[in-house]
Amino acid sequence: MPQPVPTEHYTEAYFKKWNYADRPLGRFSMYWFARRYYAALVRRYAPKGDHTRQLLEMGCGLGDLLGLLQDEFTCWGVDLIPYSIEQAQKVAPRARLRVGDATDFSDFADGQLAVVVALHLLEHLPDPAQTMRDVWRVLQSGGLFLFATPHPEYALRRWKDRDNDAIGKDKTHINCHVPSQWRAWGEAAGFRVIKQFGDGLWDVPYLPLLPKRVQFALFGLPALVQVLTRTTFTPLALGVNQINIMVKP
Repeated sequence: MPQPVPTEHYTEAYFKKWNYADRPLGRFSMYWFARRYYAALVRRYAPKGDHTRQLLEMGCGLGDLLGLLQDEFTCWGVDLIPYSIEQAQKVAPRARLRVGDATDFSDFADGQLAVVVALHLLEHLPDPAQTMRDVWRVLQSGGLFLFATPHPEYALRRWKDRDNDAIGKDKTHINCHVPSQWRAWGEAAGFRVIKQFGDGLWDVPYLPLLPKRVQFALFGLPALVQVLTRTTFTPLALGVNQINIMVKP
């Protein structure tokens, strides 16, 4: 059954004061590295072709991923928050952007898109299983669906306050599910699941006595290696988030 969407949280403050307040967006931040990593995954798994390949980022946020890919794809972006689209237009001027509901695919014909990306978006949606079916419809054969979403049962979450950790503190997270559920929904929609893996244990601290910076270096090192080497080796249990790579056969 679809969940109610807490739309009152989706304002400029979502980026400036609340959810993004602890994610510095400057050069070499975790966010900076992550977007370059996701761009590398798109390049690796997307259907081969030129800049006429069409890519949609659902919930494009501040537009950094589109800015990295706008020369290689015909990029589309949609976000519910006008501020995010204003910022995205600055970093991805060649992308086609609009304010709106990311689950509205009325602009796209069946099989039109080569790639759909949803980074930390599906957990906000009222009916993600239906959205996955809609994504399958607008993707071409061989098209890529890349999405990242929280892993509510990752290995070290037992040591966290679930109401205030990186997953629980965002009250717009209305559909957080374990990897097996996303796999089941993806396969039911018609996708072939290529990979499911974790993004690392970056939501420190986990231990009460060790300084936070030391824990970030200790627990976050494998994730940094994964990002720098553009590999996908982190087990699902060792990721605060899960990264899913699915393809339309």
